[in-house]
Amino acid sequence: MKQIPNIFTLLNLVFGCLAIVAILQNGIVISTNEEGNQLLAVPEKIWMASLFIAIAGIVDFLDGFIARLLKANSDMGKQLDSLADVVSFGVAPSLIVYQFLRLSIAKEEDGLDASFIWLMPAFLIAAAGAYRLARFNIATDQQYGFKGVPIPAVGLLIASFPLIYWGNSNETVLSIFTNKWVWYTVILLVSGLMISQIPMMAMKFKDRSIKNNLPKIILVLVAILAALILHWIAVPVVFLVYIILSLLFKQ
Repeated sequence: MKQIPNIFTLLNLVFGCLAIVAILQNGIVISTNEEGNQLLAVPEKIWMASLFIAIAGIVDFLDGFIARLLKANSDMGKQLDSLADVVSFGVAPSLIVYQFLRLSIAKEEDGLDASFIWLMPAFLIAAAGAYRLARFNIATDQQYGFKGVPIPAVGLLIASFPLIYWGNSNETVLSIFTNKWVWYTVILLVSGLMISQIPMMAMKFKDRSIKNNLPKIILVLVAILAALILHWIAVPVVFLVYIILSLLFKQ
């Protein structure tokens, strides 16, 4: 029974690996239109990576829930969970950003010949996530709150970007997603949030009182309403609300 949570944790890792496969199988497609102009795009199948990361997020929640339910928490489980999270919410999202950076740079003049150095910043996300998890593993004061944004939150945020991009026909939105400076800003922002000491709330209910769990209840309600109204754009909206609520209701 004590190994059941670890099995879920390993499933988290497997879905992270599947996400990586989905991302790497889809390189930039070069085609031409009727006028002879060159068109560049990343195939839509990369959305499967978003799906796998989302499933990894669900499994990641379940392994902790089951561990508490079965009273099977262990140091090994804690370390294993972090290793899986690095892959699913660190490496895989870094590769999503990597592909968007490739697309953004390739659309520039002589972009296809650009140096790999321009793409390397994408992996700061994985590095920052690994650092944050290592710090969390040795912390003793983060039971009902975190220091720095949790890596699963960042992973799910980035996983929403391919879905927003391919589900949108607005030229302004599409141009934002193919601007390398936007992506460099995203990299610095989410990496900085993860390694910061900003107090962030954990989605664990201390008791059944509304007063002690008000920010979590608000976040859940916002998430439901945003999903119904904004669809995939709800993910970055909820991410932003999560940060705001954490700052307003410090743990």
